[in-house]
Amino acid sequence: MSNATPPGWYPDTTAAGNERWWDGTAWTAHTRPNAAVAQQFGPAQSAPPAGPGRGSGRTIALVVAGAVVVGAAVTGAVLLGRDDSGTQPEARPSSTATAPVDTGTDGAPGDSPSPDDGDSKVLVDQLNGITLPIPNGWKKSDHAWDSVLTMRTIDSYDCPGSTTDFCYHGTVTTRTPNAAEATSAEKLAKDDIAAAAKATYEQNGVGTRIHGGITSHKQIAAASVSVDGRTGYQVRWRVVTGKGPGGYVQSLVFPSTVGSESLVVVRYAFDAGPGGPPLTLMDTLTQGIRPIGDSVTSGGVGSSVAP
Repeated sequence: MSNATPPGWYPDTTAAGNERWWDGTAWTAHTRPNAAVAQQFGPAQSAPPAGPGRGSGRTIALVVAGAVVVGAAVTGAVLLGRDDSGTQPEARPSSTATAPVDTGTDGAPGDSPSPDDGDSKVLVDQLNGITLPIPNGWKKSDHAWDSVLTMRTIDSYDCPGSTTDFCYHGTVTTRTPNAAEATSAEKLAKDDIAAAAKATYEQNGVGTRIHGGITSHKQIAAASVSVDGRTGYQVRWRVVTGKGPGGYVQSLVFPSTVGSESLVVVRYAFDAGPGGPPLTLMDTLTQGIRPIGDSVTSGGVGSSVAP
């Protein structure tokens, strides 16, 4: 369905007292305790008691005004609901709906910067509460067409089989699966790997074929993996393409560090041949994944990683 509701935390009618993350197109598996509306306007502060005939009228006026503002915010909020068939809830903005106030807490994107924001050596995934080290010769993507958080090699080249596309020797992205996808780390990794290969070596975002398409693939790894102490699963393919050197793709799935620890997907795509990054860099990046604010080095926050 078409829906212009912006990404954000919205009340979850399937679990009283919780909010669920809407990514702009679908509900994700991320939940958190419902943030108190009053906290959206700043922390409560105690005021000195007012003397007779002094300040009490102003205090009452402020309370009434605050109640009106809160009521307006609640009325304008996006409502969640389920149809009679019990299908996935839909975001239904009212005619006066506005974007929800973002508190910037519990891993939600917001105005409050994390300790790692602005660090050119770290890719920060606010929603999932993790960071990835950015290797030397790589950079964060600032392309508007990237629908997911992305880092890639600085150097690019003309995509084989396309005269209008640029390709990169290495790309890493993070994304949050929706509730329908998020079953187990192993199943999701196995389901995601084909889409990961297609996204890099089969066609671009608008359906134009690149690299001459995928002609074959071979699974070279599939196993459980520990990601900063959390058990995940990864699947790695060697992809052969009609044009160019082909490459390696990997889908890594593990629980995030925030909220209900919903699953997060990290995709790796490295060109094969002399132009591509060493395959060992995939393992180095996985070992360098850290919770936001964790200053542990050895490939983690604040350290540089050789390509």
